[in-house]
Amino acid sequence: MSIRDIFPIDNWDFKSQSILADLPKEDMLLLTAHQSINVYSKAEIIFREGSYPSGIFFIISGMAKKYKVDKEGKEQIIYVANAGELIGYHAILEEERYPDSAAALEETKVGFIPKEDFLEVLQRSAILNRRLLKTLSHEFAVLVNSITLFAHRPVRERVAIQLVVLREKYKVDFQPGMSVEINMSRDDLASLVGAARENVLRALAELKEEGIIATKGRKIVVMDILRLLKVANY
Repeated sequence: MSIRDIFPIDNWDFKSQSILADLPKEDMLLLTAHQSINVYSKAEIIFREGSYPSGIFFIISGMAKKYKVDKEGKEQIIYVANAGELIGYHAILEEERYPDSAAALEETKVGFIPKEDFLEVLQRSAILNRRLLKTLSHEFAVLVNSITLFAHRPVRERVAIQLVVLREKYKVDFQPGMSVEINMSRDDLASLVGAARENVLRALAELKEEGIIATKGRKIVVMDILRLLKVANY
């Protein structure tokens, strides 16, 4: 049984991995003609809020967080992107500085496509245009959904929802019955949930005591996805 049969995962997850999938060969060749590949260590900055974009980033392996920092220096994670996803393209489309920052959550291999190549392919490819428009529309719906629901949900439910979403992102070569380890610091999880660290720790401790999750150091393993969905109020 797919998670989509019991939980509207698409309401919480962007779909940028579909933008470049199966593009016409000539478009992909032009897009990647000057591509460079870099490996970022954990916590290393990929791009920083306020800087001018010089290209787009394609996550080959690993995971990255998109986040903003407030005046007090507190970080708020907006989104977690994993392999196959594009980040950094919004600023180029808007012809503005980056509205947020991105950093590696673990060792992450990233392809960089120069701005000029991206814009040239965008100008000539109707397929890329349609996909970007569809993706941007979907991302707006996800953000509205997150803001609306998270504003009215208790921390325990918000933690449960994010664990369900993260479980999907951390699946690698998944087979039914396999456990999925969510390797994220408690600070990052609290930032993603939008709650104080101590409140998130309390919710995790309750879920662990109830046998819904288990922990291996900082890793979180969902033991009972159906009960977790019930906690998430879905």
